[in-house]
Amino acid sequence: MSLGMLITSCNKAVDNNDETTEMEDEQSAGIKIAYVELDTLMNQYQLYKDYSEVLTVKGNNIQNTLAKKQQSLENHAASVQKKYESNGFTTRDELERAQAGIQREQQELAQLADRLNNEFNEEQARINAEARDSIQSFLKRYNKTKKYDYVMVKAGDNLLIANPKYDITQDIVKGLNKSYKRSAEVDEQIKSAVEDIKKTS
Repeated sequence: MSLGMLITSCNKAVDNNDETTEMEDEQSAGIKIAYVELDTLMNQYQLYKDYSEVLTVKGNNIQNTLAKKQQSLENHAASVQKKYESNGFTTRDELERAQAGIQREQQELAQLADRLNNEFNEEQARINAEARDSIQSFLKRYNKTKKYDYVMVKAGDNLLIANPKYDITQDIVKGLNKSYKRSAEVDEQIKSAVEDIKKTS
């Protein structure tokens, strides 16, 4: 998941009497930049952890459902093939109806897979948007006192050089988790997904 760059802007008064003074001001008290480690944020922010559990259960449920449908289809196809090889079909029309039934099941399985995967992707996108909004909202409050010009996300090697003293990840994680309350909706989603697995097992 890409959060991009979370930016907050603050107006700074810069003494521009001459070029030297301007450069000195910028270096000493000018642009303030901080960054957040994305991997750490995702691993430690409780919202991510809760919804990761939701998505894991739902993903497993989708895989189990599709695997059982696939197995049923394969069993049906094998039985039709066996009947054909043993001359069990009395007419050509009966064989064609059996083959059409298999094709119909294949199409239905493909449609089911598309629908479940689309629903999963939509849920993941919704969670990403909720997480992004909560982080941006917190950063706006956080930055009222910190007054950073830029807060960047460090993901992998997208920042080639990053001085650890500008790393505010733990501050952000601590603040996010302090204000985060696990919703009843999350508990209900996990419960519902687990029950769905039990029904299909």
